[in-house]
This record gives sequence, C-alpha cells and structure tokens, in this order.
Amino acid sequence: MINMEPAVMEIKDNTFARQFEATVPEGLLSVEYSFQEKKIFLTKINMPENFENQPMIDILLKNIMELSIEKKFRVVPIHPKIAVFFKKNPKYKELLPPGIRI
Repeated sequence: MINMEPAVMEIKDNTFARQFEATVPEGLLSVEYSFQEKKIFLTKINMPENFENQPMIDILLKNIMELSIEKKFRVVPIHPKIAVFFKKNPKYKELLPPGIRI
C-alpha cells in the first residue's frame, strides 16, 4: 500500500489574495482569511471542481494551525468545514479566542 498523504505540504501565504494556497494534483486548494487584532478569521475553503480529498484539506488546515501557533494568532473559524476540523482536532481548540465554543 502506498501512502499518498504527504507529511509536509508546501503552502504559500498569498497576502495579496488573503489566502493560504497549496497546489494539489486537481488544481489549487486555498483557505481565505482576514486579520483583525492578532486574530485570523478563516472565512472560506476554495477547492478544485470535484475535489473530495478531505485528508488533504485537513493537512492544509493543520499547517495553518501550526503557523498560527508560531505567530501567536487566535483562530476564528467562519467556514463550517473549518469548525468541523476543530471538533475532530481538539488539540487546536487552544487557538480559539475566549468565548468561542465549538
């Protein structure tokens, strides 16, 4: 069995478009964001047409969480799939601002 899940995904922070981007075989996978007072609001996930690779989305989100830890940002999940990611990965709940429950 071949492990198709890359350990490290190359992610580009496209500050002009305000999104984190990763190239996947199907095209561009991105998570749009906005900043406000040391908080990063993850507002939208953009996927190539017919893209159903949830593990790849999770890898992208994990990389964004690690970057947020490094930069000491709080993360505000606006997109429902990102809220589900927090439910599946409780170790990142410490990144949520006080008062936000998922």
